[in-house]
Amino acid sequence: MRRTRLLLFVRLCVIAFVACGSAHASPSKAGIASAHPLATEAGLEILREGGNAFDASIAVAAALGVVEPNSSGLSGGGFWLLHRASDNFETMVDAREVAPGAATRDMFLDKNGDPVAGLSTNSALAAGIPGEPAAFAYLAQRYGRLPLAQSLQPAIRLAEQGFPLYPRLRAVIQYRREILLESEAARNFLVKGAVPELGAIIKQPELAKTLRMLAKDGVDAFYHGSFAARMVKGVRSQGGIWSSEDLANYKVLERKPLYGEYRGARIVSAPPPSSGGIALINALNILSGYDLNAVDGVTRKHLIVEAMRRVHRDRAQYLGDPDFVTIPIEQLLHPYYAAGERTSIRLDKATPSSALPGIVTGPVGPQTTHFSILDAEGNRVAATATVNFGFGSARMIPHTGMFLNNEMDDFSIKPGVPNGFHLVGADANAIAPGKRMLSSMTPTFVETDRGLMLIGSPGGSYIIGMVLLGTLDWLDGHDAAHVVALPRYHHQYLPDQISYEKGALTDEEKTGLESRGHKLVELRSTYGNMQVVTLDKTTGEVQAASDPRGAGAGMVY
Repeated sequence: MRRTRLLLFVRLCVIAFVACGSAHASPSKAGIASAHPLATEAGLEILREGGNAFDASIAVAAALGVVEPNSSGLSGGGFWLLHRASDNFETMVDAREVAPGAATRDMFLDKNGDPVAGLSTNSALAAGIPGEPAAFAYLAQRYGRLPLAQSLQPAIRLAEQGFPLYPRLRAVIQYRREILLESEAARNFLVKGAVPELGAIIKQPELAKTLRMLAKDGVDAFYHGSFAARMVKGVRSQGGIWSSEDLANYKVLERKPLYGEYRGARIVSAPPPSSGGIALINALNILSGYDLNAVDGVTRKHLIVEAMRRVHRDRAQYLGDPDFVTIPIEQLLHPYYAAGERTSIRLDKATPSSALPGIVTGPVGPQTTHFSILDAEGNRVAATATVNFGFGSARMIPHTGMFLNNEMDDFSIKPGVPNGFHLVGADANAIAPGKRMLSSMTPTFVETDRGLMLIGSPGGSYIIGMVLLGTLDWLDGHDAAHVVALPRYHHQYLPDQISYEKGALTDEEKTGLESRGHKLVELRSTYGNMQVVTLDKTTGEVQAASDPRGAGAGMVY
């Protein structure tokens, strides 16, 4: 017992030492990485005008909603992980969407209790109450220096003046064309019903008008009054269930981040209703029992996959909105829990997911977006925002320029039934009025005596694994550019398979993993769009890197 207490004391001292060290690490420059160069430039513009990282995060997110509307926007929500340099205060601003008041547990099931195809993804019924506008106002009032109106100006310009159509967005327009044709979205994103050519200027006058209203009249004008009534009417006319009360009752919440430690590194990540922080820290706790740098490549990947398998099983069983369900967070993050999970891992054989404790019942997407910001004072933001699938439900709220999200699909619509990302869930993530749906978004800070990394990515169920691989890669000594470009592999408990990008596994590793019982599936395309900012504490050097799979940009100012 005495030895156990001593080990825990030493562990806490390590975390405290690393945390205190951050106060002495002032970057010489600012860095921003986001999914589009124009959004990154929007953030830099606000920094030049005297704003801090929190002001810049509003500008970047608002601009991404314009130039990457397939991934995020005013009708969506997200998580903002914040670190304030002046006092080392850390928090997460939870602007996740919530289920409408008229939502019911079985709203996406037919009379036989079976899911209705497309109802939770392509209909107005799939839309949760948005949180992003409330987040903008909250960030500006509580943490920023500039008026909200000033931070929204770059996005307003982009919506009014337009931007050139780029390959990633054009591909999603092509994929969602048939549904886009059914609404006024066709006016801005199609030309006589056809997908525009690359380089065509995309203008969104209705969205510009909505942004101008938010800048002029503030967040109350979005959630109350005539504009809110117009949104409700537009959503209900398409079969949705929003109400004026749903909008008026929406609130941004602040939540305490989750903290972990892995081989001297301090991990700060998102708490529920994100599953990302718990899964990431638990995976690192499991892996802390092995020396990943001392084993061969096959064994290293085998162990990482086995950790992924177990944390995704726990995600399915335990996690949901903490205001609605009791989550055993302390248990899931405890080193002893990870040690118990390690006892079922064999070095020579894969664990079938069916062999793990069952879940008690009671397409990989490029969507969602992430950005990382570090300002010259040391303030940090790692933020992930989303409307879920491409353009959300791809149905537009008339006269607003906003696509309806389809975040209701992130609930467990029926225990054990996979959602659009093939994630299964149990009653902890069941639909309930006013409840926030579980997310895989994993905005994270990783800090050592060497430096600091801000990391996150879109990618649905693949997000947690990407952040895990990126964290391990940075801790192995690689720079930001290497982290975002690293080929990826993934396991999420069900389906029981390793999905991998071309080049992520060598022929020897494929043979070795298959011989241990793993099923391998090579993906036809890459996934994710990681955005990373790093700080070297010794030199003060800042690096900002954007995933080469996407169209983004990392810039240092």
